[in-house]
Amino acid sequence: MNDKFQSAIACFDAENSRDPNLENGRPRELLYAERLTQWVLKLAPHASEVLLLAARCQHICRWESPRENYPMTRPGYLKWRADLKKFHAEKSGAILRKVGYDDDTIRRVQDLNLKKNFPADAEVRVLEDALCLVFLEFQFAALAAKSDDEKMVNAVRKSWEKMTEAARAEALKLKFGEREKELIVRALA
Repeated sequence: MNDKFQSAIACFDAENSRDPNLENGRPRELLYAERLTQWVLKLAPHASEVLLLAARCQHICRWESPRENYPMTRPGYLKWRADLKKFHAEKSGAILRKVGYDDDTIRRVQDLNLKKNFPADAEVRVLEDALCLVFLEFQFAALAAKSDDEKMVNAVRKSWEKMTEAARAEALKLKFGEREKELIVRALA
């Protein structure tokens, strides 16, 4: 990829390196961005520059808007998620502009961040598949450990409904603990 792309990735990674929340001794959002990028590349080895940019900044600086700042209700959760999407799109747009990307490229990355035209847009589908796979591979077990079964069955069902057949096949290859396997079997029944 070109110098502009490398600069943007370096800026995204620098921002996410500031995450005070650690996972495996590393800033959580930096690790998340790397994992998401890896899944995008696995699902779409010839992914476009804009798709790779969108993957790398999908959750940029997420810790700056904690869930606790919103009511612990379903509407509060939905408002948090909607506000986060806008926040990530604005933050990524500012960085992309700073490193020299044109307005059309910035808008396209932001459209991917915002998941516009899902499921019709093929690149949004790849990004959504990658997001679901990161959840299943790296977050599902920890969330299941502190959540009731019905909540987790529902989460798996919702993820599964959004995923393409290719992503579902990848998900079935992942290694899960016994409880997670049971929850997945229930969700897919």
